[in-house]
Amino acid sequence: MKLYIFKSETRTDLRAFCDESSGAKLPDRFRPWRAIGVVRPDRAPPHNFPRAAIEQGIADNGFQLWRLKKS
Repeated sequence: MKLYIFKSETRTDLRAFCDESSGAKLPDRFRPWRAIGVVRPDRAPPHNFPRAAIEQGIADNGFQLWRLKKS
């Protein structure tokens, strides 16, 4: 599965993975969402996130959220 990466414009530390390029399944309360990348099926997700956990989150919820660490 391709993993599409989105950034919330209302919560600058919030990102999401989704299995479709429009982001229609992403939570409304953090809209607007902006697409920032895609992870092909043969590539590893960023930050050493486990692909199986991301795909399970997408299967369960339609998306998988994650936050950037504060520096």
